[in-house]
Amino acid sequence: MLEQTPRNNRRNTLTGLLLPLSDRSLVLPNVAVAELIGYQPCTPLPHQPAWLLGWIDWRSQRLPLLSFEAACGGQTQVGERARIVVLNALGDTPRRFFALLVQGIPRTCKLDSQLNYVDVPLAPLELAAVQVGEQVARVPDLPGLEQLLQTAGA
Repeated sequence: MLEQTPRNNRRNTLTGLLLPLSDRSLVLPNVAVAELIGYQPCTPLPHQPAWLLGWIDWRSQRLPLLSFEAACGGQTQVGERARIVVLNALGDTPRRFFALLVQGIPRTCKLDSQLNYVDVPLAPLELAAVQVGEQVARVPDLPGLEQLLQTAGA
């Protein structure tokens, strides 16, 4: 949803969400997020990759819960402020939703059409790093996450 800023500043903005993880923040357009729900512990099935934390129940559906940090080669952490963000699937898979572990409540932000990209090393499944206010946030590769789920049979 693009909004016009005041007439003297004709740049477009998009409402985004900053998702706090244990070691970084992700930034997404708010339309990518279906819902924020409380953390549900889940048990991984045998022979699942470490990033696939298990399955949760959401609105009469079973969704795979994944750790972005682990999918990028890091460690999964479940802090006391852990929550789950249900994401709308975007890619060419039959999946309509999947779930992502976050470490707190996402914050809204305005994303300017002229984002300032930051030159930092990117992890797998990160498309870019951008300056959002005073923090650097990573742009996740959502279709890549969906493909990872499909490859794992989830």
